[in-house]
Amino acid sequence: MDLTIEGKAYVDGDFQDCCVGVTDGKISAIKKILKGDKHYKFGHKLILPAGIDLHVHFRDPGMTHKEDFSTGSMAAAFGGISCVFDMPNTIPQTTNPQALSDKIDLAKKKSFVDFGIYAGVTNDNIKRIADLGKQCSGFKIYMGSTTNSLQIDTINLKQAFKEIVSTNKPVLIHAEDDACLDGHSIKENNLADHLRSRPSKCEEKAISDVIEATRGINLKVHICHLSSYAGLELLKNRTENISCGATPHHLLFGIEKNTRSQTHYKVNPPIRTSFDREALFDGIRTGLVDIIESDHAPHTLEEKDVEFDDAPSGIPGVETMFPLFLYLAKEGKLPFQRLIHLVCEKPAEILGIPKGKLEVGRDADFIVADIKKACKIKSENLHSKCEWSPFENWPAIFPTHIFIQGEKLIEDQEMLGREGFGRFVGE
Repeated sequence: MDLTIEGKAYVDGDFQDCCVGVTDGKISAIKKILKGDKHYKFGHKLILPAGIDLHVHFRDPGMTHKEDFSTGSMAAAFGGISCVFDMPNTIPQTTNPQALSDKIDLAKKKSFVDFGIYAGVTNDNIKRIADLGKQCSGFKIYMGSTTNSLQIDTINLKQAFKEIVSTNKPVLIHAEDDACLDGHSIKENNLADHLRSRPSKCEEKAISDVIEATRGINLKVHICHLSSYAGLELLKNRTENISCGATPHHLLFGIEKNTRSQTHYKVNPPIRTSFDREALFDGIRTGLVDIIESDHAPHTLEEKDVEFDDAPSGIPGVETMFPLFLYLAKEGKLPFQRLIHLVCEKPAEILGIPKGKLEVGRDADFIVADIKKACKIKSENLHSKCEWSPFENWPAIFPTHIFIQGEKLIEDQEMLGREGFGRFVGE
């Protein structure tokens, strides 16, 4: 046995005083007492599965002044995330086998954490889906315009789904109907205008079209960054093959209470009302919302601090997602069992990867957290290249250690790992 860790570990839905044994990067035993070549004792600290973020935009290649795989994956690691999945709206867009292969090779050289890469589906590459499926970790479909996005017409949606089925890969959906967005386009001066220009009816329409297009097709579909009560209501009676996620910014912000620069909260889909926020938060408690995903989409402060209508949409969050909700769990706002399901277990299930649980046979990806030591989020302590956070001064609990593949990547909040350590997963 290569190593063992001892402490209060989250196993089989509860915290147990036990040891977790690791052999060749996999969890090989969980028992009351174990000894390995290396043994770590963490006393009263919690040992949890590392998080999985199935929705990041690391801007690499093409927009690396905002972020790249090195800085983005480092931020993920410090936030307790052992595996990230990157979106295809980079430059060039990841819509053909060569661009996909190039991005995978790029990330293999830079990433501190394990990673997957999505292929984008457009009107023009539907017939190439089978080829893309040989390499990608899953597919992304944008039903509405957003940052450097690639779109598909609703009329082509069912055909795209039929092609994706043969790859046995999941498809993730940005659910805002483009025709609906066009019909509400206005010059925007603030967040209220942005909300009016992207009303919840556009999300509702897109979700309805996805549900209709999946009828009779056995396909794993994930609705990204659900933002509205209307969308949540529509998904209440969905089939088991459709999952949905919510972001920290949609779960924790309502436009009524934002006091900082309005452009810092500009994002697609938009921050909505406190009513929507409360409905989504209730959804993560009750199981109506399946996962929490960051939609980490960084822009520089120089890009954000302009007139509202000119500012790009997007919010950073991969480093703060898990720590924010660890604090909320400690405060009793969300059961630890639900949090682990939302950030670890369910994302692993959606993506079909052997992570997300402290269980024999799974990847030895885990974090150590001192639940008694909360701190305030400070941008200068974060690792994203964009150097700001919408969660400035929010309380959070950051992990002290992270192990990936049984290797200690971070110890006492100091990076021990190297660029290129992360493996490509999800093939």
